[in-house]
Amino acid sequence: MSDVIDRPDPSLHPLHRLWRGLPQATRRRWLIQGSALLAPRPDQPAPPACAGIAVAGELDRASGLGEGARLMLHGLEALGVPAWEMRRGGYLPPGGAPLVLHVNAPHMPLALLRLGRPALRGRRVVGYWAWELPVVPASWRAGIAFVHEVWVPSRFTAAALEPLLPGRVRVVPHPVATHPPMPSALGRAAFGLPMDAVVTLVSFSLASSFERKNPLGAIAAHRAAFDDRMDRVLLLRVGDSHHFPADFAALRAAASRPNIRIDSRTLPAADHYALMAACDIVLSLHRSEGFGLVPAEAMLLGLPVIATDWSGNVDFMDAGCAAMVPVRLIPAHDPRGVFMAPGAVWAEPDVVAAAAHLVRLADDPAARRALGQAGQAAAMARLGPKPLAAAVRGLGLAVHGPGLSSAYSAQ
Repeated sequence: MSDVIDRPDPSLHPLHRLWRGLPQATRRRWLIQGSALLAPRPDQPAPPACAGIAVAGELDRASGLGEGARLMLHGLEALGVPAWEMRRGGYLPPGGAPLVLHVNAPHMPLALLRLGRPALRGRRVVGYWAWELPVVPASWRAGIAFVHEVWVPSRFTAAALEPLLPGRVRVVPHPVATHPPMPSALGRAAFGLPMDAVVTLVSFSLASSFERKNPLGAIAAHRAAFDDRMDRVLLLRVGDSHHFPADFAALRAAASRPNIRIDSRTLPAADHYALMAACDIVLSLHRSEGFGLVPAEAMLLGLPVIATDWSGNVDFMDAGCAAMVPVRLIPAHDPRGVFMAPGAVWAEPDVVAAAAHLVRLADDPAARRALGQAGQAAAMARLGPKPLAAAVRGLGLAVHGPGLSSAYSAQ
């Protein structure tokens, strides 16, 4: 259950107030079921593809799905494939252009209901779905009837979804290397970081599940490695802190050490990447990832990454290009009730091993440089546009742009 506080709003219609008064799980279930009854269904059989690709979904949201949609637009541009953003009540792309909808399965019917039947007519519909557990909850079945096929960011997510849509799931990683992070000119001093310290960055959004992102594990590893050494700083970059006050309070309590800092500001993307680039090490002790966008971005910036050796990030990370932390698998339990499914497990990363990686890299600048360079080369080779190009061709569309240059020939 989310710890976002719903306070009664006297300006709301009485029926709206009644709806807001229902338990969140009940509202979610009824919304999924109701929209599935009302939403338009894609044409069958799947219409032939032509013209280019329409991209819709969380285009304006600072979320993993939103960033995935934006990265797909950049990737299609790099491949020379015509692409259009499709929004509610907006311009309709040419007929026959397939629709790739970056909305997870339970919310597909509602998204299609908002787009309207004219937006679907004559289009192949592809769901781009991201999930962070090895099995999916029953609510995901609501999306099956509304897609012709599904693309996912990792083999980990594909394995979870294949039983739901056998033969209709394709791995299409985010083409991060086609649009790598571009930091602004801000340096360490602009962020108030000490010039003579080794700074380890942990970056995550509280909207992505406090338990799943496991910042308390990162704090424990840093304390085990360095205790209160002031020349070893842990920076927690936290998004959506105001939406989850209980989680943020728990984080502040755990981070109350002289060498641990919290930054919850909203920064322009270029400044956010400048802050990342100003750090020495990036640490991700997640319990599960559908992809692992922060480690991918850090690797493209040439930063050494320490990360959990499990789930979606292992598609592009291994011991040759990152410091991998061993795990044991435990039952997945998300107090908010979002990342839950019968029989699901996730990782408990080894804090002692993570601490050893931190000590080794903090004490050895040459090792940091070497690992950062290896990670950057791996990310460029593994996160380019070739999987997206294969998916586009699989729809029956041509790919003839400059994006498949020799820079990605190692994929």
